[in-house]
Amino acid sequence: QVQLVESGGGLVQPGGSLRLSCAASGSIFSINQMGWYRQAPGKQRELVATITRGGRENYADSVKGRFTISRDNAKSMVWLQMNNLKPEDTAVYYCNAVNYYARVPWGQGTQVTVSS
Repeated sequence: QVQLVESGGGLVQPGGSLRLSCAASGSIFSINQMGWYRQAPGKQRELVATITRGGRENYADSVKGRFTISRDNAKSMVWLQMNNLKPEDTAVYYCNAVNYYARVPWGQGTQVTVSS
């Protein structure tokens, strides 16, 4: 069973950048679509970026033009480059499969705080 570990979060000022990493213990090659989700306090978890095995990307309108998702199937890694961060990007960020037939357990997430 694939296990996911997110890292790279932290405290950053508005306009700053962070690069999040997601390391999978098993191969993600069989998972066509991987994504980054986030959950802000008091809000539901939302999907912000997805990438297919072949590299096709999709983004929520709120992050389009600022975030970039990437993956390395051989290394079982997924990244999220976040630029021009805004206070409303503050949340716990998680990676996971998208539209996958099997349940992949959620990792612990990584906290991103955007504040001056």
